[in-house]
Amino acid sequence: MQFRWLRGPVALCCTAVALLALTAGPAAAVPAFAVQTGEPCSGCHVGGFGPQLTPFGRQFKLQGYTLRATSFNVPLSAMVIASYMRTAKPQDPPPAPGFGGNDNFALDQLSLFFAGGFGDHFGAFVQGTYDGVAKAWHWDNLDLRATTSVKAGKTDVTLGTSLNNAPSVQDAWNTLPAWGFPYTTSALAPTPSTSPLLGGLAQSTMGLTGYAWINSEVYLEAGGYVSPSASALTHLGVDPTDPGSISGVAPYARFAFQHDLGKGTAQVGAFGMQTGIFPGRDHTTGLADRYTDVGFDGSYYVKLANDDTLTFNGRYMHERQSLQASCALGGTPGSACTDNTLNDLRLDGSYYWRNTVGATLAYFDTTGSANPIVYAANRTLTPNSAGVTFQVDGTLFGRNGKSPLGPRFNTRIGAQYTAYTRFDGARGNFDSAGRNAGDNNIFRLFVWAAY
Repeated sequence: MQFRWLRGPVALCCTAVALLALTAGPAAAVPAFAVQTGEPCSGCHVGGFGPQLTPFGRQFKLQGYTLRATSFNVPLSAMVIASYMRTAKPQDPPPAPGFGGNDNFALDQLSLFFAGGFGDHFGAFVQGTYDGVAKAWHWDNLDLRATTSVKAGKTDVTLGTSLNNAPSVQDAWNTLPAWGFPYTTSALAPTPSTSPLLGGLAQSTMGLTGYAWINSEVYLEAGGYVSPSASALTHLGVDPTDPGSISGVAPYARFAFQHDLGKGTAQVGAFGMQTGIFPGRDHTTGLADRYTDVGFDGSYYVKLANDDTLTFNGRYMHERQSLQASCALGGTPGSACTDNTLNDLRLDGSYYWRNTVGATLAYFDTTGSANPIVYAANRTLTPNSAGVTFQVDGTLFGRNGKSPLGPRFNTRIGAQYTAYTRFDGARGNFDSAGRNAGDNNIFRLFVWAAY
């Protein structure tokens, strides 16, 4: 009986074999792009699988997904992620209906993509996802682009617009929330209850931004985001009350500078967003919560001999909050809610041998001011959480695109371990019910296949 926990990993391996046997056809994170460009997955993606982009992959995205080596390809792809997950101590109550407190096996997601370039100026990345934990479909990432190239003297400039549904989903670097590490997680995993708002607006907003990519070095972007109607979001499978509706238009801005440095490519950047939110779409107080997110990010990519790659990504974000609406709804309006802060630091580094087998180590640390209303469920009344994630993975066919099932098929198999040093404000007894941060440590095995 002491080996019952092995049943999940054994089942996961069986699922991987079944996927390899039953998925027919030609490989990339979005394989339609691989067929369109004529490049193997490793041309655009670190480790031969998405979503971490190489400099070539960034260029492809910023030019509107329009680069093409074939006259026509079917712009459709599919993706499935399944995993086994175990926490150091069982979750009580279980994390979702139909699952136990521990040793859970799940179909994390099944996604369908419409992804391709159309002519010289238009491209699309559209994802719809079935959530195997919630057992429901929803719209996922959306990025519709229009681009053109111009000359300003001797300077090459790509001008573009992006219609998208998540601040930073249009970004080409793996430093901002939409595409940052970890690139796959489980909805069954315990996670800290607080994070900056900028990363929490995915799928609940619509934004239009314009950008200039100057000499493939300087990136400038600005635009704004609004909230679709509650009815529209409900039909798209998204909870319209989480986090609420935007008051007016939320402005967004981004700057990045990329340049060759030594044997690699370095990038530094800054970003910001200012948002007013009616929490839960409740307008009864006449107040909105106000968030100002500003941050800095950087990355470094090195391609070594024999297709080995080394990458580093980092982001620091500071959020200033005025939560008068939330506090009024909680029955305690006043000065205690007018000046709150949240700080979020993310660092990760990865090494991939032959663009096939890799290891990634990441550190995360979220701190903030105390608030008895927002963090009432935390013993210390603070959002402080920190820890590390370690992942090892192998990609079967990304290096050369020569899957026995054709160039559209690719698979990554990996293991993750996340260790928390603080969780929702404390190392020990953070919930006043005896649960410690380390009780939420997560071991996860996953298989991720794309076609």
